[in-house]
Amino acid sequence: MLPIKPFLSLLSPGLARGRLSVLIFHRVLPRSDPIFPGEVDAGQFDQILGWLRAWCNVLPLDQAVARLKSGSLPPRAAAITFDDGYADNHDVALPLLARHGLPACFFIATGFLDGGRMWNDTVIEALRRCPHEAIDLGGLGLPEPSGDDHWALTDVAARRRVIESVIGRIKYVDPALRQSLADAVAVRSGAQLPDDLMMTSTQVRKLSGAGMQIGAHTHSHPILARLPAQDALQEIRQSKESLEQLLDQPVDLFAYPNGRPGKDYDQTNVDLVRKLGFAAAVSTAVGAADAAADPFQLPRFTPWDRTRTRFGLRLASNLWSARAAAH
Repeated sequence: MLPIKPFLSLLSPGLARGRLSVLIFHRVLPRSDPIFPGEVDAGQFDQILGWLRAWCNVLPLDQAVARLKSGSLPPRAAAITFDDGYADNHDVALPLLARHGLPACFFIATGFLDGGRMWNDTVIEALRRCPHEAIDLGGLGLPEPSGDDHWALTDVAARRRVIESVIGRIKYVDPALRQSLADAVAVRSGAQLPDDLMMTSTQVRKLSGAGMQIGAHTHSHPILARLPAQDALQEIRQSKESLEQLLDQPVDLFAYPNGRPGKDYDQTNVDLVRKLGFAAAVSTAVGAADAAADPFQLPRFTPWDRTRTRFGLRLASNLWSARAAAH
C-alpha cells in the first residue's frame, strides 16, 4: 500500500510553509444515484473521512484561515466544506462526520430552506421522475435549441443526457428566466416533485449545535457576476443576516455560488463580501492556499477518485500544482 502521508507532509509541512487543502462537497446520498453515479454516497464519504483523518489535520474552516494567515498551520492542514444546504448534509453527512470526529463548514443558500428547491434540482427531478418515455421541450424558449427538442427518456443514460443539456443551456441566463424555464420543464414533464431536498431551519440549527460551522451562500444562488452590484449586495447580505438571526450568532464565512473566478464572481463581488464584514470566502478555483492567498478567494478542491491510492495521489497532486504555481 502506497504511503500517502509522507507525500502530503513534504508538500504541506506546516507553519510558514503550510498549505491549506479545502475540500468541497455538495451532497452525500444515502445510496448511489443511477443517473449521477459519480455523486458521493454514504459509503464513499465514510471512506473519504477515514482517509482524511489518517492523513490530514482537519480543522474548522475559521481556525484554518486564521492559522493560514498567522503562519501556524499544522502539517497536512485541511478543511471540509459543503455548499447549498441539502437535507442529506444533516441526515447522512453529519452522523458520519460525528463518527470520525471531524468538523465541516456548511454554506447555506437561505432562499431554499424549509421546502424550497434549487432550479437545477427542479430540472433533475422533473426529468428523473417524468412518467413518460419521451418528452417534447419545444416551444419553451430554451436557449440554443437542439433540433426539435424531442427527447427520448427510455433509460437512465437518456434521462441524464437531457438533464445535462437543459441545465447547461439555462445555467447562465437571467435568474428569473432560469427559474421560469426550469418550472416550465417541470410542468411539461408531468412529474410530482419533492419538497424535502433542502434542509429545514431546524436542521441548520442542529448542524450548528453539533459543532459544525455555518456559512452564507447568498439567498437564491445567483451567478453574482451577472447581477448589478446592488442586487449582488442584497443577495449576500440577506443570506448572512438570515443565518445570523436563525442561529443567534455571527456568520462570517462565505462561498461564492458556482465559484469560478471571473466567470461566476468578480472583484466587485469580492469587495462586497469584504465590506459586509466576512472574515473569509471560498471559491471553486482548484488549488491549495498558502500564506499569500487572498482570504476572500480561497481555492477548493475534491479528488473524485474511488480508491485510496488514487484519491491520496490526487490530493498530493493538487498540493504540488499549487506549490509549483507559487514559484
